Amino acid sequence: MATVTEISSKKKKKREAMHPFNILFIVILFMALLTYFVPAGEYERITNDAGQTVVVDGSYVQIDSNPAGFLSVFQAIHKGMVQSAPIIFFIFIVGGAFHVFRDTKAIEGAFASLSAKTKGKEMLMIPIVMLFFGVAGASIGMFEEAFPFVMIMVPLAIVLGYDSMVGLAMVLIGVSAGFTAAFMNPFTVGVAQGLAELPLFSGMLPRVGFWLVYMAAAIIFVMLYARKVKKDPKKSIVYEEDQARGIDRSGMNLEKITKRQVAVLGILGLTLIVLAYSVIEYKWYIGEISALFIIMAIVMGLIYGMGFNRITKSFVKGCEEMATGALIVGLAYAAVVILQESFIIDTILYGISGLISSIPAGLSAGAMFITQALLNIAVSSGSGQAALSMPIMVPLSDLIGVSRQTAVLAFQMGDGITNMFSPTSGLLFAALAMAGIPIIKWFKWVWPLILVQAILSLIFVTIAHFFIWTV
Repeated sequence: MATVTEISSKKKKKREAMHPFNILFIVILFMALLTYFVPAGEYERITNDAGQTVVVDGSYVQIDSNPAGFLSVFQAIHKGMVQSAPIIFFIFIVGGAFHVFRDTKAIEGAFASLSAKTKGKEMLMIPIVMLFFGVAGASIGMFEEAFPFVMIMVPLAIVLGYDSMVGLAMVLIGVSAGFTAAFMNPFTVGVAQGLAELPLFSGMLPRVGFWLVYMAAAIIFVMLYARKVKKDPKKSIVYEEDQARGIDRSGMNLEKITKRQVAVLGILGLTLIVLAYSVIEYKWYIGEISALFIIMAIVMGLIYGMGFNRITKSFVKGCEEMATGALIVGLAYAAVVILQESFIIDTILYGISGLISSIPAGLSAGAMFITQALLNIAVSSGSGQAALSMPIMVPLSDLIGVSRQTAVLAFQMGDGITNMFSPTSGLLFAALAMAGIPIIKWFKWVWPLILVQAILSLIFVTIAHFFIWTV
């Protein structure tokens, strides 16, 4: 007879989410199966004046079938890793560099000092904290790295007279809004633009405008709820949960920011300024940006007094944490390798372009956004989704008259928006668990904002299509 422990263990196994590697391997197998049913075909491709490889509309022809064999399915994984190696190692370097930054505890110190200085003006904390995480999500691609700060912000929000939902939202909604409407995110915008053969972080000015509107909507949503809770704590959707926490509302024992941490934050700001300027002025790409992040990590570590050994160990630890996300790119690209080697990627492209071309031209960019949002539920990694979808979406955009910049925008918006409710979003469930907030209450509270963000995303891609990045 099974014990209570064994039964509980079995239930946990049943509830365990499928690993992203397994999801992508199923995608690879599905792609291999498609090669036996979808006819092979090819478009003619030429290099335009901008140096981009583009498909020639109307040039599609069917060719002899070349279905994937048993061994080729597994060979595709290695080929995908090799072909996407520049992106994979870029992710490793960025992850390692920002782990060094996190080890300085500069963010925690900044929050502690900020909470002391805003006493009596607690409402200011919400836009300040959300803008911080919004900038981090939009510029350095912070997302999963943000969830440890939930443990700081939830009790801080309660001490300030709000509730745990406000504490969670300052982190989760702030970083998600920034990530979704990113203007310089290396993991979404950078990867997608690289695959689209666009200058890295080009089109930044319009993206900054979209980011400002997106962040404003998120901040207003959280502040309106926070003001209601501040006036009457019983109107909190998590009132019962917060009452059971037993948090001392008289204050928190947080260490104030040190001079070394202030200097570290200064180095971060300087790095972002140099990055933005050099990308625009000198057309920096992955190699130069990777070098900048390595220099940033070394300088930050030395300023904080870490020493070279500790800096190296922290950097390696950051690379370890990025291993899954980085390798997902290679796995996703393996699926593309199968489609390319079997010559069915152009057939799929031909079919999708015919479907979307029947939609009014003004709605085609929006249709690409919806497609990417649905895809993100299956492939939750932003860089992985870019590697999987952009090789199809880029030539598709060429065929249907949507610019590649708009295709990248549709990708990043679709990739980001579902992170707030997707069952495959690791940050969402980790953050909810750390905040002690039931998932049903989260969905009940956040759905109006998701609806607003979806509408804004559709408006943004439509504006970009008609008025900014016209073909």
